[in-house]
Amino acid sequence: MSDDHVPNRQIRAAHSDTTITVYQAYSPALGVPAARDGRFPPAWKRERMTWIKPSFLWMMYRCGWGTKVDQETVLAVEITREGFDRALREACLSHYVPDVHADRAAWQEALRSAPARVQWDPERDLRLNPLPYRSLQLGLSGPASRAYADEWTVAIRDVTGTAREIRRLLGAGDEAGARALLPTETPYPAGPLPHLGA
Repeated sequence: MSDDHVPNRQIRAAHSDTTITVYQAYSPALGVPAARDGRFPPAWKRERMTWIKPSFLWMMYRCGWGTKVDQETVLAVEITREGFDRALREACLSHYVPDVHADRAAWQEALRSAPARVQWDPERDLRLNPLPYRSLQLGLSGPASRAYADEWTVAIRDVTGTAREIRRLLGAGDEAGARALLPTETPYPAGPLPHLGA
C-alpha cells in the first residue's frame, strides 16, 4: 500500500485470529526475566501506566534500536485480541480534540475515568524518519495494566538481537537485508474508533 492510501490513523500490527503483537523496551533487569519466563516478573510495576506499541519501527524510534538507557531489551509481547480490543473500547485520547469531544471538560472527565489512553504519533520508516500517517500508542493504567501483565499476555520474546541486526545492516548499506527482518504488520481489524479519532 502506498503512503497515499494509508489512512492517517490506522492500527497496523502483526496479529493472528486471537492475538496481537505489541512492543516494549526495558532494562535487562526486567526484560530478560520477562522473556525467559514468558511473563512479567513481580518487579514489573502493575500500578504504573505502561505504553504498548503495535509498530515495531515506532518502538525502534523510541528506544534507539535498543541502545537507550533502560531500554536495552526489546520485547515482542503477544497479547489476546480480546484484551487489546477491550482496552481500545475503554480508551480515551490523551489530548483534547474538538471534533471528538463535546468540550474540554468532557474530555478531562473521560480521561480521568478511562483505564487506557491513546496517542497517535507519526509512523516511522526503516531509517526512523516520520511518515505522513500515524501509529497507535496505547497507554494502560490500573486494572488495564494489571490485566495486560497477568491475563492478556500469551508470550514474550526478546527481539533485541533482531533490532540490532537490522541496525547493523542499515549501517552497512544493506537496506533490503534490513527490511527482510522486519515483522509483517497489516491493518488490524479494529473497526471504526470514533472516540479515538479514527
